[in-house]
Amino acid sequence: MFGLRPRGGTRQSLRCVAVPRALSRLGNRRRLDILRVNDNVQRTERRRRMPDPSLYPDPFARDHLPARGLWPDLSAAMSGRYAYSKVMNATAELLDRAVAQGHGARYSLHAAEGSWTYAQLLDAVNRIANVLVRDLGLVPGNRVLLRAPNNPMLAACWLAVVKAGGIVVATMPLLRAAELGHMLDKARIRLALCDARLVEALDEACAARAHVRTVRFGTDAADGLEARMAQQSGDFAPFMASHDDVALIAFTSGTTGSAKATMHFHRDLIASCDAFAGPVLKAAPHDVFAGSAPFAFTFGLGALLLFPLRFAASAVLLEKAMPESLLEAMARHRATIAFTVPTLYRAMTPLAGNHDLASLRTCVSSGEHLPPSVYEGWRQATGLTLMNSIGSTEMLHAFLAMPPGEDRPNAVGRPLPGFSAMVVDDAMKEVPPGQIGRLAVRGPTGCRYLGDDERQKTYVRAGWNLTGDAFYADADGYFCYHARTDDMIVSAGYNISGAEVEEALLQHPAVRECAVVGTPDPARGHIVAAFVILHDPQTGNDEQRRALQDFVKSRLAPYKYPRIVEFLDALPRTSSGKIQRHVLRARSEGVA
Repeated sequence: MFGLRPRGGTRQSLRCVAVPRALSRLGNRRRLDILRVNDNVQRTERRRRMPDPSLYPDPFARDHLPARGLWPDLSAAMSGRYAYSKVMNATAELLDRAVAQGHGARYSLHAAEGSWTYAQLLDAVNRIANVLVRDLGLVPGNRVLLRAPNNPMLAACWLAVVKAGGIVVATMPLLRAAELGHMLDKARIRLALCDARLVEALDEACAARAHVRTVRFGTDAADGLEARMAQQSGDFAPFMASHDDVALIAFTSGTTGSAKATMHFHRDLIASCDAFAGPVLKAAPHDVFAGSAPFAFTFGLGALLLFPLRFAASAVLLEKAMPESLLEAMARHRATIAFTVPTLYRAMTPLAGNHDLASLRTCVSSGEHLPPSVYEGWRQATGLTLMNSIGSTEMLHAFLAMPPGEDRPNAVGRPLPGFSAMVVDDAMKEVPPGQIGRLAVRGPTGCRYLGDDERQKTYVRAGWNLTGDAFYADADGYFCYHARTDDMIVSAGYNISGAEVEEALLQHPAVRECAVVGTPDPARGHIVAAFVILHDPQTGNDEQRRALQDFVKSRLAPYKYPRIVEFLDALPRTSSGKIQRHVLRARSEGVA
């Protein structure tokens, strides 16, 4: 099920290397024949790695892909389970196919206001697609910004944009005008579909961008999307794009600064399903997916839209997924597969006993490091083992996950089918098992930044995606998380993992949440700074600070203890819930 990185070259590359050695032993004609065959093979190989011609009239996306020499190795996208039609439409693959196969009467989406069948979802998608093309003048290749919490109308809009040949740019509901403005400019957006409750910040961003047209939904207005849909047909033929045409521009969550825009093709959307939901989760029509992440966070997009539709299953959509509301929804809709972040699993653990979670069979954790204490706490509370995984916006979704049924709380897992991974040094040489290095990944999906070759050069090297994570591989071939490479703290010559210090602090009964970063120090280079949220904020004093420092010293080597401990009411987070460590680093420099 899970493939490890192949050793050495491919059979084809070995054949090519051997050819020159054999030429001297052959006649001239035979030498020319072999050279011609070898040249044809290499040309075919080069063509196979090139994107097929775009079928979009609007060339913006294709024109702003990275230089071809900066792409990751995507050869896995051309064969086996990932060998899709050269002309395709991702929505047709996800939704139209399910209805054609007889799943129209099955539920596709569950929400507070009711559930939608596959047939109802298809009808809404087709009507919105007709609005986009006939009423709003969408041309295939145009970018469309979407702004709403997770609900059925957002799902229908997302699928309709792709079906009409548009490129989705989804946004987090919590984003403000300046952040939205950055996305409007970066993706050169002229059309937005927005939940009427969230239009204020978008209107502010568009005030200086008169070229952007906003259509609202969730409103009875005569010019609202629902009124426009009522005037359109429920039939729509999908725009058949190249499999290499961009369907999604996803912005990173900005944990290290300004958000970056990543580009994903129609085939990428389907490949993410066939890498994880099929072979690993064994998704089937009876499954009910539930989770917390918004669609603009590609972790949530896969878990709550792409994966369920690909396998004719259903998803529970919550506009605000808090610990209690997520547990209640999972129990009410008999969810079988849960997707959320470690922070939420930690918050749900003491509440889990109040809900009937007997339907759950798989609980996937991703989005941030999974501390062993969270892993063990959830197992004790529910009897379920968390499936650790890791992915990135650049890779679209997961690339490593723990094989089902395996209990290794200190490991993330193995590469998904079609993916390869290795731990490398700064020279891109693979390091021995147990040695910490940089995680390098390649497979059927990969990083392509929008108009940003400099960042592309940093993320992709020698065909491998460098995810920004420090890992080590154990003797059994499992990959184990150590830290973010930008979170590694080097103090007085010692390498210190912030994640390790965080785990020690979380074992103290007074600590509710924490985050650890390195801050510059003239004597040691860097020192460890801990930002702590206490269960009882009133106890945040010097005595508690010394108690936490001593607690860490008692569990880790003394040089790892946090020399700075600051108590906060809340940790700075992105709209997807990830901790903004660059904000904490800047703050720690003012404290040191």
